[in-house]
Amino acid sequence: MRRELLRPVWRCSPHLSRLRQGKRQSANNQPFRLLATCRSLLYTTCTMYLKRLELRGFKTFAPYTDFLFDAGITAIVGPNGSGKSNIADAVRWVLGEQSYTALRGKRTVDMIFAGTSRRSQLGMAEAIMTLDNTSQWLPIDFNEVTVTRRAYRSGENRYFINNSRVRLREIVDLLGTTGLGRRGFVVIGQGLVDAALSLRAEERRILFEEAAGIHIYQEKRKDALNKLAETQQNILRVNDILNEIAPRMRDLERQAKRAEEYDLLSHDLEKLLRLWYGYQWQRRQASLSDAEASLQRRLGDLDLGRAIPVGTD
Repeated sequence: MRRELLRPVWRCSPHLSRLRQGKRQSANNQPFRLLATCRSLLYTTCTMYLKRLELRGFKTFAPYTDFLFDAGITAIVGPNGSGKSNIADAVRWVLGEQSYTALRGKRTVDMIFAGTSRRSQLGMAEAIMTLDNTSQWLPIDFNEVTVTRRAYRSGENRYFINNSRVRLREIVDLLGTTGLGRRGFVVIGQGLVDAALSLRAEERRILFEEAAGIHIYQEKRKDALNKLAETQQNILRVNDILNEIAPRMRDLERQAKRAEEYDLLSHDLEKLLRLWYGYQWQRRQASLSDAEASLQRRLGDLDLGRAIPVGTD
């Protein structure tokens, strides 16, 4: 029986780590899945596989550009200024990065193709990242997950998961549980290792916590504390209102009782008035009928008197 050795691993670069159940194997054999993250507190392994990155209008990538990441290590080589770093920026950007300093820009329009002498500027930038979820390492019932981010010159940003529009928070929550969040050190830029080694102990501890994926739980804790503080403020407002109303409770109770009595008396009065008006209507109807009958009799007597001839001497 083959046994698999599971050990806790801190986050490491996908280009530097590969994992196979049981043992390591060479790059010439069957495809690997790149190791993206492993929780430091659980003795388990979590793998991810970046399949595709599509760019349209992002920085220097004006036309539609499709990057396919096959098995093994993918290296992008080019001269200075060819846009290599823009690919890493696109990965950060589509994962929800909000710091434009980290993206080497100042605002949203800096992420959109600015135009050249031969090509006009574009009004939108789009990046689509496709992840293989066959092993269900993401808590979503799809074997393939596409994360999309679009930016417009108006400053608006839109986010999509499998072509369904979502909020940024939903993407952060989905990817943050696996370490692919904005602060998960998915992309290790130039000088980051040297900067990490020169950090103070407290700053290094924060870096390790972010690399281990603890920040998502810290953010949830922060949100929960904010909600508790807001609830506490609401309770204080309710207590202030109760303290303000308490001295007037007797007057308010007396007024409420009078209002109930008024409603009851008004209802009884309405019923009595209906009976009274009905009685009066019946009486007037009877009087009218008697007057009409008397009028008819008198008219008949008058017609009869006119019909009898009067004799002459």
